[in-house]
Amino acid sequence: MEIHQLHRGRLIDHIQLVVQDLKASRDFYTAILAVLEIPVVDTADGYFWADELVVSSAESPAALGVLTGRHHLAFQAKDRATVDAFHNAALTHGGRDNGAPGERAYHPGYYAAFVLDPDGNNIEAVFHGEAKRSAPSVVVDF
Repeated sequence: MEIHQLHRGRLIDHIQLVVQDLKASRDFYTAILAVLEIPVVDTADGYFWADELVVSSAESPAALGVLTGRHHLAFQAKDRATVDAFHNAALTHGGRDNGAPGERAYHPGYYAAFVLDPDGNNIEAVFHGEAKRSAPSVVVDF
């Protein structure tokens, strides 16, 4: 039996994006999530997943043939260099610039980059500045 490991402990259990071109999305998300050190699990069932994110084709049984609308997803980055690398990987793998890496006025130290994925979703990587976590995440083995 294969064992999977999830990291949980925040607000969202999972998010599903239903996309037009699964291969283009797989290439895009595999590249940006590798920069963020989040592994992608590929399946033969018309979808792939990475922790809380599930991306499927419209033909996938879970999608019911309907594309999702436009969403904004923000991924946590461990530092500014990771935000920069995320932006570069996204542009190299089918993403479009929607805000180059830099400080934002949301709060002091908010450093982020924004890209549009192949389906036009606004995808962000953000570093909030130096902070101490009580734990990296809650680990769930199943």
